[in-house]
Amino acid sequence: MNKKDNRKRVIVDFKKLTPEILGLLVEKYPDGYDEEDIISFRNAKNELVEAVEVNTDDTKYLIKVSTKLVKTMENYDEDDYEDFDDDDPEAVQDPEITGEVSVEEMDDID
Repeated sequence: MNKKDNRKRVIVDFKKLTPEILGLLVEKYPDGYDEEDIISFRNAKNELVEAVEVNTDDTKYLIKVSTKLVKTMENYDEDDYEDFDDDDPEAVQDPEITGEVSVEEMDDID
């Protein structure tokens, strides 16, 4: 069953993520993706890229994995995107990523 896959292949960075692609991701990975879902490959600059894959009828999307992607998937609510076009990369905003405060930052607070 090795039929030729003629779908376009598109690598998507978080900055280019659209509501449509985000919706496909959340649908395919409702509980988030696991290590075994991640595809690793080298891009044209020979940099190692890690991505998760979602498909439409005509396109295979490889979405680069990142902390922002995980947070955005965890907080996904399709109502947040009802005022945007499905293909609008401006719709998906950077999530607020709160992390541990380092000792150096604590010293700055005093």
